[in-house]
Amino acid sequence: MVSHSVFEIIVLLAAVALYFLPALLAERRLRDDLLTIALFNAVLGWTVFGWLLALYWALQPNPPKNIGGRVKERQRRLGMLLFSRRLDDRVHAREAREAERGRSSR
Repeated sequence: MVSHSVFEIIVLLAAVALYFLPALLAERRLRDDLLTIALFNAVLGWTVFGWLLALYWALQPNPPKNIGGRVKERQRRLGMLLFSRRLDDRVHAREAREAERGRSSR
């Protein structure tokens, strides 16, 4: 009887470890979103699709740091480039108008 209950406890622990395998792998891989993966696994891991999705997510590399800052910096640079081009176009147009006025006044 005792050996039977020990076997059941071992099987139960193995089943729980297998169920939370994506969260354990995420922790082992030092994922930044470990809590999110663990909660996703706990809530949707009972479905095979949810468990596979959590496993896939846990095996992905960490996302780049400060991606929002990079996007804002790129938008700022593109905005500055667009402003510079428009300003350059206006300067050239003004120079062309002044040159045309200079020719017509002679």
